[in-house]
Amino acid sequence: MDAHYDAHARERLVAEPPKRVVAPERTPFERDRARVVHAASSRRLAAKTQVVGPQSDDFVRNRLTHSLEVAQVARDLSRALGSQPDIAETAALAHDLGHPPFGHNGEEVLAVLAEEAGGFEGNAQTLRILTRLEAKTFDATGESVGLNLTRATLDACTKYPWARGQRPGAKFGVYADDAPVFDWLRAGAPAYRRCVEAQIMDLADDVAYSVHDVEDGIVAGRVDLTSLDVPAVGTAVRAGYRPDLADDDVAAILADLSAVVSWPTAAHDGTRRSLAALKNLTSDLVGRFCGAVQQATFEVAGNEPRFARHHADLVVPDVTRREMAVLKGIAAHYVMQADDRIALMARQRELLAELITILLGLGEQGLDRQYAEDWAAARDDVARLRVVIDQVASLTDASAVAWHERLRRA
Repeated sequence: MDAHYDAHARERLVAEPPKRVVAPERTPFERDRARVVHAASSRRLAAKTQVVGPQSDDFVRNRLTHSLEVAQVARDLSRALGSQPDIAETAALAHDLGHPPFGHNGEEVLAVLAEEAGGFEGNAQTLRILTRLEAKTFDATGESVGLNLTRATLDACTKYPWARGQRPGAKFGVYADDAPVFDWLRAGAPAYRRCVEAQIMDLADDVAYSVHDVEDGIVAGRVDLTSLDVPAVGTAVRAGYRPDLADDDVAAILADLSAVVSWPTAAHDGTRRSLAALKNLTSDLVGRFCGAVQQATFEVAGNEPRFARHHADLVVPDVTRREMAVLKGIAAHYVMQADDRIALMARQRELLAELITILLGLGEQGLDRQYAEDWAAARDDVARLRVVIDQVASLTDASAVAWHERLRRA
């Protein structure tokens, strides 16, 4: 075992005896990966929205396929840097577990409705799932410790290693009532500093998000890279990603991207040749972004890099961030901000708000058994609100609709 991944990094909340297995025995980090792969929360991602709803087309991505792609990018980048690939891959597989139904739209609704209980954040919910809600291991007091992952893996899953309010206006990675496990996993870590494996996971997510959302938009017939409205894309880029990029900047970035050999010269038509060309484009863009980061990181690290835990930082060139922001702006304008999408998102927000109100009225009778137990153990209305938020966040897009319809008629 690498010295940088010592006994402290491999420690679990609840000590586990070694298992009798056929040699060679799996490492602790390989066991962590298996636990996330087999978790019920991972399976639910298959029915949760990425950009285009998971029932709209057999080709487009859902949260599970997105997570698998992020994991592949993270593992390859980690291995290229000399980091621990199992940790980076597991963090990538787990990074979206906390997302509720209806993607970021659902997350925004729950953040408002859970305000009294400390808000809602997908990353904080991921930590809650891994260390509490996903049942596998219990401590000596009978409390669930979730999947009982190693400290290094949990730290890598923590994209925002701070509590709500510690960085005003920023996303956060832990709710107040999960602070004890957060303090445990961050023991010895520099305050607010992400480990390098978390940085790799975050970059892999950014790369996959920027490239694959455009790919899905193209296949869905919403995006044509040969005919882009640059001012409209620029507006979307500034609104959501890079306020500093003027339309001229966006146009220049698109010109640079279009110089990629596989950039399309004709609109996508759904043929095998067109699909192959699109796949080559996504591969080239992923390679472009990851290659630029790898080169820049090695240049700064010098001859003896230590890409483990808190011994290093990724270096992401600003040109790479700008290019990814423009791709995100394309998907935002043509997919997320389309009129039919905006109307659908409004209905989704209403549905989630009504569902939470109904469940708060029904109490434990309306909840799945594990959440009914949490409701019974809750000490006050604030804690009960958190239980309902946990329940709703666990639902898939389809099950949220089904629950709403069933309970509204009851």
